[in-house]
Amino acid sequence: MPSRDWRQRIQDILVSITEIEQRINGITFEEFTKNPTIVKAVLYDFVVIGEATRNIPNEIQSRYPLIPWRLMGGMRNVVTHEYFQVSLMRVWETIQNDLPSLVPQLQEVLQTEVSGE
Repeated sequence: MPSRDWRQRIQDILVSITEIEQRINGITFEEFTKNPTIVKAVLYDFVVIGEATRNIPNEIQSRYPLIPWRLMGGMRNVVTHEYFQVSLMRVWETIQNDLPSLVPQLQEVLQTEVSGE
């Protein structure tokens, strides 16, 4: 049995998204790229997001096909294994364009699945 329930893993994703948003709040892309502490903290949160995603059961993932589960896990793989290929512009674009819409989707998963049990 996994050490953490999949619902806790979704909460981990939501916490990581919040922490990323807090870290980059009020800074520009240029400021982001010049601050290795923030960059590394953000990349760590993407690893957490991807790792947590890998532990969401396939049956849950298949019920929510609009959530980019594979891409979330894929980003973790790049940050972890292909770290020398990380594009900070792509990371920034993901933060700006993808993370905000992911929050309500994940909250819906939690609400629907918990109330449906």
